[in-house]
Amino acid sequence: MKKMFWQIFALLTIASLFLVACGGSTPATQSPATEAPAETESQTEEAPVSDDMCMGTQPGDELSLLYQWSGQEEERLNQILQPLVDTCGIVLRPESTRDQALLDTRVQAGTPPDIAFWNITQLTQYQEQLVAMDELGANADAYIPGAIDPGVINGRWLGLPVKSDIKTIIWYSPLNFEALGYSVPTTWDELDALVEQMVADGNVPWSMGMESGDATGWTGSDFLQDIMLVQQGPEYVMGIIDGSIPYDDAGVVQAYETYGKWATDPLYTVGGAQGTLSTPFLDAIYKPFSDPAEAMMVKQSGFAGGEVQKQFPDLVFGTDYDFFVVPGAQGLQGGSDWMMAFSDKPAVQALVSYLSSPEGGANWAAAGFDLSPNKGAAGNYTDPSLIKKAEAFYATQGFTPDIGDTIPGGFGSAEWTAIVDFVNGSDLASALAQAAAVQAEALK
Repeated sequence: MKKMFWQIFALLTIASLFLVACGGSTPATQSPATEAPAETESQTEEAPVSDDMCMGTQPGDELSLLYQWSGQEEERLNQILQPLVDTCGIVLRPESTRDQALLDTRVQAGTPPDIAFWNITQLTQYQEQLVAMDELGANADAYIPGAIDPGVINGRWLGLPVKSDIKTIIWYSPLNFEALGYSVPTTWDELDALVEQMVADGNVPWSMGMESGDATGWTGSDFLQDIMLVQQGPEYVMGIIDGSIPYDDAGVVQAYETYGKWATDPLYTVGGAQGTLSTPFLDAIYKPFSDPAEAMMVKQSGFAGGEVQKQFPDLVFGTDYDFFVVPGAQGLQGGSDWMMAFSDKPAVQALVSYLSSPEGGANWAAAGFDLSPNKGAAGNYTDPSLIKKAEAFYATQGFTPDIGDTIPGGFGSAEWTAIVDFVNGSDLASALAQAAAVQAEALK
């Protein structure tokens, strides 16, 4: 009789496992099956979340979120938040929009979301309505040097940097370099010598096109800031951002003169000054990887790798296209999406504590949602490009935000105008003086 019982029990167990295996996937805002999903390119085993991180939330507590992400980005955010949802029973009420006016309307009406993932300028804009991150349980020591500094507004830490990208990198074709006998430079002098060697060989070193409609000039701004990181360092860049260094300072002039040599001469960049001004920035990304190559290098943010992959799907990262950090840079330039809190309820505290924890950083990296400035993410990336970016990211001695994006009062547009005018041949001193006046007014 006992033997028959165990045979029946075994059959029932096998049948139940079969039913679980055939079950469908569950939405991100619901508890998934206990069996872990199969690993994909952007997934690894998630770091567990302890009950202590729930900060007093009760199962069923709701958390409203507003962000700009959609599609795959939204899926990866859900993957990151799932361990917290599973452990604490929080019910997420997310909303995706590209329209900042919606966020403005909600804030002005007194009905903001609990959490918004938005841009750095909104921290200043909404500073009176936001709850400080350290009051919500965030850990400042969890972040790489300089990462949280832009989120401190008038002495209050109002934003948590979450999704980051680095800009201080140069994309190139390893195959072309090898065929032409070029080596990746490790110092600024080696880069300068490499550029001159390319010109001597009859090859165009740079693709520097920056046409972007009303935002034409932003790629030039990124290039100039990276030159400042080489020539002056991250403290100098932060001095421009806080207004202690005027935008027409001698160090800025030096960076423009270095940039101008490459950006205006057809020997150094595709099409010379006119090519720099009129070539769309996406087209500029493609030129070093076309067949034949129209240029040897393009300085562009980390997103460029995805654009190369979309344009040339047969190319392989590390073989056909790759990047190196701007040699000699004493820090990194980059951008982040910021999390801000309009509420201090327990579910908000739980989310803030989680994302600033080692587990939150590890799960962000495992999802492959760009870079996280949380040091807990180090060593947890699986995508080869992110692994390489992370090596530079976590080793940097200073992570500086984009100058134009960070200074308020229309400075970004004024900076782009100065760059465009300079490339067009206008007097550099006059162009910088006008931008410096906007900087001073914005930072009064």
